[in-house]
Amino acid sequence: MILFSSNSVDMVVAFWATVLAGAVCVPVGATTKSEKLAWLVEHCEAAAVISEQRLSSVLAPALSSAHRLRSVLVSGGSQGVPGAADFATVQAEADTDGVPPRPGAADDLAAIIYTSGSSGSPKGVMSSHRNMLSATASISRYLGIAGSDAIQLISPMSFDYGLYQCLLSAQQGCRLVLAPPLTLPGQVLRQTAAERVTFFPAVPTVFAMLGELGDVSRWDLSSVRAVTSTGAALTERHIAIIRRAFPAARIFSMYGVTECKRCSYLPPDDIDRKPGSVGVAIPDTELWLVDEQDRRLGPNQVGQIVVRGAHVMQGYWRDADASARVLRPGRDPGERVLYTGDLGRMDDDGYLYFVGRTDDIIKCGGEKVAPKEVEMVLAGIPGVKEAAVVGIADPILGQAVKAFVVADGHLTESELLRASRERLEGHVAPRSIELRSELPRNANGKVDKRALLAGAAESTGACATS
Repeated sequence: MILFSSNSVDMVVAFWATVLAGAVCVPVGATTKSEKLAWLVEHCEAAAVISEQRLSSVLAPALSSAHRLRSVLVSGGSQGVPGAADFATVQAEADTDGVPPRPGAADDLAAIIYTSGSSGSPKGVMSSHRNMLSATASISRYLGIAGSDAIQLISPMSFDYGLYQCLLSAQQGCRLVLAPPLTLPGQVLRQTAAERVTFFPAVPTVFAMLGELGDVSRWDLSSVRAVTSTGAALTERHIAIIRRAFPAARIFSMYGVTECKRCSYLPPDDIDRKPGSVGVAIPDTELWLVDEQDRRLGPNQVGQIVVRGAHVMQGYWRDADASARVLRPGRDPGERVLYTGDLGRMDDDGYLYFVGRTDDIIKCGGEKVAPKEVEMVLAGIPGVKEAAVVGIADPILGQAVKAFVVADGHLTESELLRASRERLEGHVAPRSIELRSELPRNANGKVDKRALLAGAAESTGACATS
């Protein structure tokens, strides 16, 4: 069952209806184009699609060649989509005398969540009911969510971070507050205040947007008792913005991958003591680092992050080879552990620091450079709002480090290059920097580095002197 929609009450209802019916939920973002939607419908062998009227111009052509589909429901009216039924009409005519028991077992497939496809075609991450319940229970435990809380749903449900807010609220019986579009951050905060939201889950991009609002004291945000963030470690600037906007909130910086939902969290009391860390393993989870020969690494060594726990996915839909590369035999018979493809290091206290993706590593003149390390340093330069780092082809070095930076108007590319050279080793410092008014993003709000790379050859950023 594909749910192709923005966040709405109907889509939350559709998600739970899918789960209760024993079907498999496949959430798809509202910004998805017709060609990709058609590919997803075919790839996951969808039997049904639920969408919304405003997306009919994208939905109709995507379904024109979908022969496996048995039903299409459209919220807000089915006109413009041949063969579709109106979501509200179907609801009104449905037999609601009791919820049928869900057949099957905990290890049955519950959801397929497609990755953003940063390294090729999107992969469908298969999560069972047990996987999702295990992750939800662990997250709820360390966050301390209670039935009296109100969780604001800010990220799209097609992004696992958004979808799991639905699971967390249902598990604890608390309110789920559907936020306005992120393009209207002021309205988001107005709702936060009006609904007395207690949990504010967002990605670092959202906090950067809130920083642009300036004084937020016009809204009473004192009800927010916890701010959670995933996708990247919070910078000092992000933390300052959060503390200014939500003075009563505890801050949880977290790290995870779609293949197991969540890996680690930084306890709020450690956020000043361990700057840049994404913390320790979440409850009921084990993680460690390995080198290229699969040997466990000690403190302050960089290696691939491996995760063990009941929340590790079943595999990638219709991709046995990719599944076998990341799911490998664990300690116990029949167990599989997840090789995330992410690089990290642990300090002497066992706190994890995210370094970057194995396929993101820049090989510059024989040296390996982690883009995340450079991005964190650039973000610490006064006046820098956001930075993204990629490797571009270089005839001498093989790859050269290039940075794209969003900064205050008074900063120049030359000044940024000089500041970066003062803070980074020679081979790590960017050889060129390009100022941007904003960075391109994918449907999940993450910086789209493929788009940056596509335009890098035409860029004329300032160049450092060798």
